[in-house]
Amino acid sequence: MPQPLYSDTTPEALSVWLELLRKMPEGEKLASVFEMIDFARQMAAAGVRMRYPEASDGEVDLRVAALYLNREEMIRVYRWDPQEHA
Repeated sequence: MPQPLYSDTTPEALSVWLELLRKMPEGEKLASVFEMIDFARQMAAAGVRMRYPEASDGEVDLRVAALYLNREEMIRVYRWDPQEHA
């Protein structure tokens, strides 16, 4: 049987949270999504910096992009082969 999405949240708390989300203006919802995307990118960059402490900011950006794009796309878009820089 699948776990509920919010298994650590009481039904009452979940109900309040969902109601707040429903009432939130669309612009705020979109801003929240962009903040979450930025946070995820920052976490990915932090992980890259831990694995490659000598990497420049540009290399970190490329390695983060390589987490989301396949090798062929990285070469075509950035002219950077992740396999050559493993």
